Amino acid sequence: MKYLATIFTAIFVLLLAYMPITAHAVTQSYKLGAGDTIVIKVYGEEALTLETQITNSGTINYPFLGSLTLVGLTIKEVEQLVYSGLKGDYFVEPNVFVGMVEYRPFYIHGEVKQPGGYPYQPGMTVNQAVALAGGLTERASQDKIKISREGSKVESESGTIHSVIQAGDTITIEQRFF
Repeated sequence: MKYLATIFTAIFVLLLAYMPITAHAVTQSYKLGAGDTIVIKVYGEEALTLETQITNSGTINYPFLGSLTLVGLTIKEVEQLVYSGLKGDYFVEPNVFVGMVEYRPFYIHGEVKQPGGYPYQPGMTVNQAVALAGGLTERASQDKIKISREGSKVESESGTIHSVIQAGDTITIEQRFF
């Protein structure tokens, strides 16, 4: 019996080790956009620490490097961009860190009690967005949900209460007909 418990424990530990961490995976593949706030730090160089919001044009101004276009890049790509820009001319081997401070908001309107813009969190679903907006109204349809993706060529796509949303999305909850 003790042998069987050891085997189950080992299998459980292996499963945990191989399970993807959703929020981390989302953050690693997350593409930056206008309205996101990031922090850039270079180890040992306080003057190069910058917390900034990406402008509507998709750029930031960084010391020594000037204007950098960041829209569509991941955090790792921004780290590499800053590293490449500083290496050689300014530093031998800069240690660059880039992190998310605040994601751009998502928007929800239609048949919710408090429509508007709300802070985004990785892995958020339509159901969680509805909860932030005070819940559904009596006339809301859970079958008529539209999600407009920022920068998408498609006007909007159908969604469900369980659909995962992204930063910058606009969610529309339509009325149901009795």
